[in-house]
Amino acid sequence: MSELKLAEELSEIEKTALKALVKQKQLTFEELIKATKLNIDSARRATEWLAHKKLALTKSKIKTKKVLTKKGLKALEKGLPEKRLLKTVLKEKISISELAEKASLEKEEVNAALGENKKNSFIAIENGLVSATSVGKEFSAKESEEEKILKKIKNNEKTENVSGLTERGLIEEKTVKEIKMELSEKGKKVYELLKKVKKRTFVLDEQVEPFYIGKKQPYVQFLNSIRRKLTELGFKEMESPLIVQEFYNFDVLFQPQNHPARTWSDTYQLIKPKQGRLPDKKIVKSIKDAHEHGGISASSGWRYSWLENIAARIMPAAHGTAHSAKQLVKGVEMPGKYFAIARCFRPDVIDSTHLIEFNQVEGFVVDKNLNFKHLLGILKDFATEIAGAKKVRFYPDYYPFTEPSVQLSAKHPKLGWMELGGAGMFRPELLENLGIKGQAIAWGLGIDRLAMFKLGIKDIRELFSDNLQWLRDSKMVIK
Repeated sequence: MSELKLAEELSEIEKTALKALVKQKQLTFEELIKATKLNIDSARRATEWLAHKKLALTKSKIKTKKVLTKKGLKALEKGLPEKRLLKTVLKEKISISELAEKASLEKEEVNAALGENKKNSFIAIENGLVSATSVGKEFSAKESEEEKILKKIKNNEKTENVSGLTERGLIEEKTVKEIKMELSEKGKKVYELLKKVKKRTFVLDEQVEPFYIGKKQPYVQFLNSIRRKLTELGFKEMESPLIVQEFYNFDVLFQPQNHPARTWSDTYQLIKPKQGRLPDKKIVKSIKDAHEHGGISASSGWRYSWLENIAARIMPAAHGTAHSAKQLVKGVEMPGKYFAIARCFRPDVIDSTHLIEFNQVEGFVVDKNLNFKHLLGILKDFATEIAGAKKVRFYPDYYPFTEPSVQLSAKHPKLGWMELGGAGMFRPELLENLGIKGQAIAWGLGIDRLAMFKLGIKDIRELFSDNLQWLRDSKMVIK
């Protein structure tokens, strides 16, 4: 770039800094701020830009500098402890026990202030009462050497004999980086050319290099936004461990132990350890009774012999509803709203809309007067407000733990109609046998698929991609 073009494109802060350098030839960063009246950020930018364009040369060196500590700043603002104490006892005698309160001193400051004043004969102590001597009265009107030193250090002036204040923790030495700027020959020429430049010119049609700001992974942003929205609506977040027992994944949810969904082809199981500890025996018995003959509900159950050792088996959570089951066992508020963003695991064929490891947003609302319409309203809000779907459909569905049940689908702009998840009203066999009176509407939605709508992608695998360009180009999810 020519020197004339450089002169034309200089910003106002660069011109200001360059003018100061022409006058002084060499300036430290602090001196530049004083000479230009620029704020610290503008001065820093001007320094960096001039150095980058080789209009100024910068040199830096490490040096030690005396600075005030927090105690030192407090002493400078409110006065040294010994001076504050002395001024407090000028007019009347005060007991030692009252000094801290009346002189606004910390307890540890009182003893040090007493000692300092006593050493210099500024106070007298008689029968536990402190008073100022004539010497002390005369001294209180003057500025002490210590106060002068504190002011000098605050103003970056040279000082000596600070060891006493250092020992008292009012001053400390700090390592700082001193930057000096010096005008270059190129800088001199550009400055001379400024006289010929009338206005700064801007090039608006030139292609600039892309700039990538630091941001969170887009899918993580999306999950956090959903978590925030649900908590703002009064939902409480449930624990969602990766590993659960079949008791919570199936049995509490009234899914029989001979159900095909509990086989190896539809779920994963842990090799080691194989079983975990079940909850209180009364709860286990109520679930056993629900399966065998309906328990205390009006249901006749599944009519088979329920086995505790099957329920105790450990598995990776196959759906988020396992965490709802655990919350129901633990206890719920009435009315209450609960949710979890849960990692789930199921054997499946991986394609553009399926993964073997995925996330679900799981939740339920429990109250005395809920109905199916409340559930449909919540599901529609999820699809339209959170995912941004334009068209939504509901289909009848079946789940062992809800009745009636429904499937939520939405139209993806590129993939067409896509199932987002299932929902329904928890069955009486589930609620009544856990001692819960009222109704509960529940849902488990594929949050990965919701994200596909929000982020405008057509392959679910992109959510977990390490493709740097995709991560850079993806829009931030801020609401």
